Amino acid sequence: MSATTSTAGAVGSYAPVLSVGPVVLPAPGRAVDLEVRVSAPVTGSELPVILLSHGQGYSNHLSSLNGYAPLASYWAANGFAVIQPTHLSSMTLRHLHADTPGGPLFWRSRAEDMKRILDRLDAIEVAVPQLRGRLDHGKVAVAGHSMGGHTASLLLGARLTDPDDGAEVDLAEPRIRAGVLLAAPGRGGDALTESVAENWPFFRTTDFTRMTTPALVVAGEKDGSAHLTVRGPEWHADPYHLSPGPKSLLTLFGAEHGLGGISGYDVAETTDENPARVSAVQRLTWAYLRSALHPGDPAWRTACEALADDPDPLGMVESK
Repeated sequence: MSATTSTAGAVGSYAPVLSVGPVVLPAPGRAVDLEVRVSAPVTGSELPVILLSHGQGYSNHLSSLNGYAPLASYWAANGFAVIQPTHLSSMTLRHLHADTPGGPLFWRSRAEDMKRILDRLDAIEVAVPQLRGRLDHGKVAVAGHSMGGHTASLLLGARLTDPDDGAEVDLAEPRIRAGVLLAAPGRGGDALTESVAENWPFFRTTDFTRMTTPALVVAGEKDGSAHLTVRGPEWHADPYHLSPGPKSLLTLFGAEHGLGGISGYDVAETTDENPARVSAVQRLTWAYLRSALHPGDPAWRTACEALADDPDPLGMVESK
């Protein structure tokens, strides 16, 4: 029985996981070659793929292929192959930030990293022999936290205007069938702080009106992100409210930007550490992607019903 089938109704079965990294993908024209980590169940075939984009933050290695273990390990244990790149914005590559074009956040390069991974799935299978012939190249999702959520939104169809040349940027990736935006940035314009508008002008023109790919937006009820926005926590729900359906919004009660601690285990920069909240994010994002990539699968409906029936729920879901 394949891993994808064996976990369809049994989330939490936690198959053993293999995790290999760095897998190095040659990247001509990039400042350094692209390094990725691949995590997958040790058995099973036809594994759907999740591309996971890291955020920024202060820690040295969370913004790299070595971060986000609570999500990557859980998704892999429950039937997905998870591929995590180290984007050029990673703290592990901070020596590049001063003079490399596109820095320090490398918004365009981040999205291009994901396209490069999809172009090289065959090479990844060769580099990790345990995966050879086991990936379903037709079932691909993207997920991202914080700045990684911005990357994911561009791949799902959000647009912006390049501040360097004034051209509209369309980085939508048709091979990606669904997405999860975790504490992602919202709209630009007057929603931004003066500092962000001045120093990171690509944020000014974010437009979700053509982000048509199905997605789950996850927002923390208390995620004010005052260094980014003047609108408070509701800013992180913009990708849901300002985009066309089908979309779902998971609002986590009491959650701040770390969503309980999804970027790593026992992370000092997490301001709202809460293992139960992390567990909810794991279960609900898994269920959403399971159903999004396998139409007719009841995982998402079942997870939403369980959340609604909980006498002390950790959050709420709305959909359109």
